[in-house]
Amino acid sequence: MEVQPRVGIVAVAVLLLSATLASAQSLVGVLGMGQEAAPFEKKLQDSHEVLVQGYVFHVGRLDGRPVVIGRSGAGKVNAAIVATLMINHFSPSALFFSGTAGAIDPALRPGDVVIGETVAQHDVGLQTPNGITRRGPRNALTGEFDPILIHAPASLLAPARLSAEGLTLPTIKTADGDHVPRIVEGVIVTGDVFMSDSSRREELRANLGAVAVEMEGGAFIQTCRQFNVPCLVVRSVTDRADTQALNNYQQFVGMASENAAALVTAIIDRLSSGTP
Repeated sequence: MEVQPRVGIVAVAVLLLSATLASAQSLVGVLGMGQEAAPFEKKLQDSHEVLVQGYVFHVGRLDGRPVVIGRSGAGKVNAAIVATLMINHFSPSALFFSGTAGAIDPALRPGDVVIGETVAQHDVGLQTPNGITRRGPRNALTGEFDPILIHAPASLLAPARLSAEGLTLPTIKTADGDHVPRIVEGVIVTGDVFMSDSSRREELRANLGAVAVEMEGGAFIQTCRQFNVPCLVVRSVTDRADTQALNNYQQFVGMASENAAALVTAIIDRLSSGTP
């Protein structure tokens, strides 16, 4: 007579355990430009393509963790489109933008990786003959302005810092000699222009405290905040955002993409293991 209740208790326990494991292994999303997304696509296991509104997403497992990879075109609009499609279709528990950037901080060299502790859109505001007066973008639902500087959530920043401590990136050869890339954190700024102007670079450093500049992260962050999805931007340096930026970008984009991907992969591994 007691068999049925015990079976019921066991069934409930199994369901609860399954739910816990499913939660621990919830899907994570990663966005990047073409070459920036390639390192993840190469490592993806049991991969298959999912077409969403004409955009191709690669779904599989990265070291056992369910992951979806999306390719963004250049610029803020493209990043926002792909992030929105990924969030709406796949419901990821967290999102990462992994890619490359120009160095604003003169101490940074090609291959160094920047964790976006803070991200800002440097080209939003009022442009006058005396310069730009910056503000955050207006939230279309609330009518309020977002902050100019958006801080990364502690739930992703903490594992990013721990992952960085245990990660050694491969030595690279540059015109200045061999260099072991460093991992730092700081302010990453976003705008819809490829920065190759040292005077603009210095203005971004002086007024926003920027350490690196790119073209997608700010819109990616804005999109994730709008849909309440934790997110983090990780970028590796290709150039110094000066007159040689385009040539240096083309030279180092492959290596830098691999370095950013290495850190993001380590963070995802840490999230999968359940360690802080």
